[in-house]
Amino acid sequence: MSDDGAGRRKGDRYELMREEIECYKTMGYVHLKGVLSEDELHNLEEEYMSFLRHEVAVEGRDFCDMSADYSKPLEDYSIVNIMLPSKYNPWLKGNIYEKRAASISEQLLGPDMVFDYDQLLAKPPGKSDGVFHWHQDLAYWPVTDDTRTASFWLAIDNSRVENGCIQFVPGTHLEKNLRYHGPLHGDRDKSHTLAARLAEDDMPKPAEIDRGDVTVHHERTLHGSGINSSTDSWRRAWVVAFRSKETVEFERSIGFTHSHNDKLETLNASKQFLSPFNVVAWQGNYALYKDDLRKFCPFDTVLFYHADP
Repeated sequence: MSDDGAGRRKGDRYELMREEIECYKTMGYVHLKGVLSEDELHNLEEEYMSFLRHEVAVEGRDFCDMSADYSKPLEDYSIVNIMLPSKYNPWLKGNIYEKRAASISEQLLGPDMVFDYDQLLAKPPGKSDGVFHWHQDLAYWPVTDDTRTASFWLAIDNSRVENGCIQFVPGTHLEKNLRYHGPLHGDRDKSHTLAARLAEDDMPKPAEIDRGDVTVHHERTLHGSGINSSTDSWRRAWVVAFRSKETVEFERSIGFTHSHNDKLETLNASKQFLSPFNVVAWQGNYALYKDDLRKFCPFDTVLFYHADP
């Protein structure tokens, strides 16, 4: 674990450099080093592991596998996904990671940014189907006029291509239209996961970051991650997201909490802005490293949505 951020951590704050703010604006994401110290991370890691050990009760679909449908046996999970950990363990509310993220989101996007939700994502080693498919976060959320978003991805482990690090397609947050997305298993009631297209000219960039580092990305930045092909290394990440106070209040007013247990009509609330069309086959590439996603996704069951500006 590097500690390049030691001089920039000042209590609950982490001080950004001007070029990092510019990187977020132009690329749609930024890598920040050493947002948490080893001591700070160790304390949070203990709480993280209590979820993986099933010591904290999590309701229904908030504990699931993002690579599969809801029927997959727990022991076979390839991408362990835990939504809203601070709901199920209130001790986590206002933790040092959340506070540092709040200070960063304020520097990036303004003083009215507030906590929206949190999430734990863990890939065990040696799982050949642990692909987190390409997506833009906004495809999962209600569409709002205010697009300001700071989604933080904290590395609990050193994150490399080998163990399935997050990857971004730079500049996609500036595209006029949202990419096409469709339910991975054809039905949002069977699986929460959406998949988007990776165009031929897209150039994904792996974000290989160290334990204690974070990436921060925009709600429209296309991203995903490959399998954990290592034999002994987990890839654990902790997500927190900040959006404007007005946006979060709107979400809650329609019953949208980011829980996978939210009503299906609420989860699909943004689809009132979308027009569906069925995909029979497509010759482009979805998955990382130009792999054919047909081994992950049945084309004849996927419903894609198109968002107009």
